[in-house]
Amino acid sequence: MPRKSVDPHELRNAVVAVASWLDGGDKPERVVLAAAVRLSLRTLEQDAPGHTVEVRVPPFAAVQCIEGPRHTRGTPPNVVEMEPRTWLELAVGRVTWDEAVEAGRVSASGSRADLSGQLPLLRL
Repeated sequence: MPRKSVDPHELRNAVVAVASWLDGGDKPERVVLAAAVRLSLRTLEQDAPGHTVEVRVPPFAAVQCIEGPRHTRGTPPNVVEMEPRTWLELAVGRVTWDEAVEAGRVSASGSRADLSGQLPLLRL
């Protein structure tokens, strides 16, 4: 059963709640950070449906996205993993995919593990 669609206003509010942290301020409470990460990952999942790439932002969430061959068992062949701050900076366009990968802030393995065409998800 598909998940409920992400309300764009709810997403924006969740990301705005962590924006000062992205600008160098204090880290938000865990529940606030978790909401921003989870809603933005669900938006990616909604905007780029599929099961070819698994995007992981531990400890908060992981989603599968991008059309192509479906993965069902074991470690997926196309995995993207990063810290919450990096994910949120990518989601709002504060850093580009290439910049994050080149800086070693993103671990991307597999020929389809590239989110540059899906990001940013929103602009603040």
